[in-house]
Amino acid sequence: MDEVLYDKVRAVEWRDGAVWLLDQRVLPGTLRYETCATAPEVAAAITAMVVRGAPAIGVTAAYGAVLAVSAAYARAVGDWRASARADLALLRASRPTAVNLGWALDVMERAMATLPPGSPVAALLAVARRLHEEDIAANRRMGALGAALLPPQARVLTHCNTGALATGGYGTALGVVRAAAATGGITMVYADETRPWLQGARLTAWELVEEGLPVTVLADSAAGALLRSGAIAAVLVGADRIAANGDTANKIGTYGLAVLARHHGVPFYVVAPISTIDAATPEGRMIPIEERAEGEVLRCQGVAHSPAGARAWNPVFDVTPAGLIDALITERGVLPHPDAEGIRRLLAAPTLA
Repeated sequence: MDEVLYDKVRAVEWRDGAVWLLDQRVLPGTLRYETCATAPEVAAAITAMVVRGAPAIGVTAAYGAVLAVSAAYARAVGDWRASARADLALLRASRPTAVNLGWALDVMERAMATLPPGSPVAALLAVARRLHEEDIAANRRMGALGAALLPPQARVLTHCNTGALATGGYGTALGVVRAAAATGGITMVYADETRPWLQGARLTAWELVEEGLPVTVLADSAAGALLRSGAIAAVLVGADRIAANGDTANKIGTYGLAVLARHHGVPFYVVAPISTIDAATPEGRMIPIEERAEGEVLRCQGVAHSPAGARAWNPVFDVTPAGLIDALITERGVLPHPDAEGIRRLLAAPTLA
């Protein structure tokens, strides 16, 4: 089978001077794109979860920076850098946990500082496009490395969405699935539904069905029974931020899944690009955890299922301690049992055997 068959979906595109985002809030029932022509529109789309997934947010923010600078140059040719600051700050604040967002904006701002006189737009667009292309290439590399860890005819369990919809394209943990499927190495993907936004049931399942790959959706609370059954060869998840000691923030429910996997002797793999590592955050307890509106838990797709007066706790992420992670798979290589020393070596080396 041809690997290209499993690389059809794109969440973020630059078209005709605007950012086009596949609106993930309405999948799988509706295929709709939201067009963002300004940086504030991009920031609002990130906050509203039109686009989600740390790598995809980073790519989107890079294109948003292009829009910010384009508008700033139109307002103040001689002082466009200062004029762009407010829009860049708005982009930076749009999602606090996804470290790729700040990383991408840092890259864009470093490029801004070195540009010669004249319009900066074309040069910055080239930088954003390069980041997008590099993300896809990194995902393909991670896919190949992760697929090599799986036994033949594997059945795997995933949480949230870690595919093309969460990245520039191809995916992190689902990139491993795509790479393994290209050689016939996957027989089933079990996708946690991932309450309260149902990213697994809506997005992961949609991606896999679109590309003709086998998928079974299960309630998050069924994962323990599935792992105990012995059916699962590995758990594959992504990451929104990885601390310097290897602790990993990911979609709420990931920590519990890691505990279950360890109890049942199932390998637990985190698949994430180097840009997800936050060397400035020493350990996971220091990672800011975004909390969203109670209504997202008390309702499901707009329909209330809890009594009036009930409260809800709605953290978007939890932190999995590094000790529960069997391997971190990045574009630079596979790091077994990540710790602070391993993370330092990973960041310092172009490759890691």
